[in-house]
Amino acid sequence: MGSRMSWEEVWPILLNGTLETLYMVGLAALFTVLVGLPVGVLLFISRRDGVLPLPHLNAVLGAAINTGRSLPFIVLLVALIPFTRLLIGTTLGSTAAVVPITLGAFPFFARVVENALDEVDKGRIEAVLSMGGTIWHVIAKALLPEALPAILAGITLTVVMLIGFSSMAGVIGGGGLGDLAIRYGYQRFNDQIMAGTVVILIALVQLVQSSGDRLVRRLAHRR
Repeated sequence: MGSRMSWEEVWPILLNGTLETLYMVGLAALFTVLVGLPVGVLLFISRRDGVLPLPHLNAVLGAAINTGRSLPFIVLLVALIPFTRLLIGTTLGSTAAVVPITLGAFPFFARVVENALDEVDKGRIEAVLSMGGTIWHVIAKALLPEALPAILAGITLTVVMLIGFSSMAGVIGGGGLGDLAIRYGYQRFNDQIMAGTVVILIALVQLVQSSGDRLVRRLAHRR
């Protein structure tokens, strides 16, 4: 059993870990959406029956996305160590952890976007095209506005997944709550830190999920 720590010692450690987790998740969520959204749109419009049929590109892109989704995140963490070091200069710390977290999450989000776009009424797409609209008009005026609630729900699911990814990044010294759980909770047998990290992670997931659900319901109601 590890030594007991006073609350004055515990809370700054947990606060710092929470802030590092929020930093990782926030930055990774931003990059995941910036990369995953256009990839998901491209997957949808490049289908054989899409508005920009590019079946060969779609097949290659789909295979790459499926490959990224099939790799367990812990394997991806280790496999991307050389790339992370090349890109960031180190594999330690919260900033370095954003690289594997983003690369592990954006294939999932791209598929979420593709599936959301698949639910859009084809009549709206045809209406835009019949009025002389371009592919960009179809995307901006029909696909994204109509699929917005489903995309926002997908962002919520993705952020929840990113919280889990950020915790696993602690295995390679990524910082955050996962790193605290390993260094203090596991290696030093400190049940206070371990319990604290679990409670905070659960609270973060609940907060993200409830906030996302509320936003989606409000948007759907307005529509």
